[in-house]
Amino acid sequence: MRRVLLPHTIADDPAPEGGVLRDYAGRSMGTSWSVRLVAAPDAPCAHLQDGLQQQLDAIVAEMSHWETGSDLGRFNRAPADSWHRLPPAFFDVLSFAMDVARASGGAYDPTAGSLVNLWGFGPWGRFDQPDFVPPAADEITVARAQLAARPLRLQRDSRKALQPGGVQLDLSAVAKGYSVDRLSYYLKTQGFAHHLVEVGGELRGAGVKPDGQPWWVMLEQVSDAAPGAAVPDQLVLALHGLAVATSGDYRRYFELHGRRYSHTIDPRSGMPIANDLASVTVVHAQCMAADAWSTALTVLGWRDGLHLAELQGLAARFVVRQPDGGFTEYLSTHLRGMLDE
Repeated sequence: MRRVLLPHTIADDPAPEGGVLRDYAGRSMGTSWSVRLVAAPDAPCAHLQDGLQQQLDAIVAEMSHWETGSDLGRFNRAPADSWHRLPPAFFDVLSFAMDVARASGGAYDPTAGSLVNLWGFGPWGRFDQPDFVPPAADEITVARAQLAARPLRLQRDSRKALQPGGVQLDLSAVAKGYSVDRLSYYLKTQGFAHHLVEVGGELRGAGVKPDGQPWWVMLEQVSDAAPGAAVPDQLVLALHGLAVATSGDYRRYFELHGRRYSHTIDPRSGMPIANDLASVTVVHAQCMAADAWSTALTVLGWRDGLHLAELQGLAARFVVRQPDGGFTEYLSTHLRGMLDE
């Protein structure tokens, strides 16, 4: 059975008369990206492939923790007690990420890259290398103590950030979402207001298709249910002025001695999450917000996460594993209000 989610507001701006669909795609941030847009028959589009890729390349040059030469990489290597003026986009993304960190009580923390690295999910010491060994308890304790003792500080007026010493920024839980927003904004500046943007599975839709239909997308489904066990109905979303992001324990993990270790780290404990959440999906006007909040709510677990989603007015879906191998779904009030019932 399928259920349909509709936006609360619908714009009346029609697609260009005689509009045609055009597709673009490429690679960035270790994943794929794609764009589908509606163009007038005579609209110049030859520059768009390079233009879209250049937008993504600029984000990598500023915010990638995989590229040692990025602005973020230089900040992570900077000496203790040094202030750094950040590029505007980098500062805005970091500032937003810190706001989510505070609002979530530290369930999401963009300064906890050292913990991510310890667990083999960073750019070095990878979990998939034959010599990888999970961190010992005292290593985690030391890393957490360093984070607590020397927090990151921001000067919003001057767009400066203090490297207190040893802070390893990791914006992977927000940069993909930001890149989706950035590509959508770029397309609008080029005169293409009707489009669907996707980066690594995170999506944002604007306007409508040539036939007047919105950009229909299906929310991600978990695929490892036990035979005959209950699974939630499929949810189909009209991406019209909306973005969607999903975090899940099925995406990246490793297994050791019969135990699964999720790539999502709880900064409060320094450990991979071990709750019963299979996935969290957040629908929001900004993909950057949907991306960051889906991670924070995943760390919190479905009970605390649903409570915070209600407080923040977030449209969120929680899919929870059950002992019999099935799944149960919980929807926030804001998401439930989007159901076409």
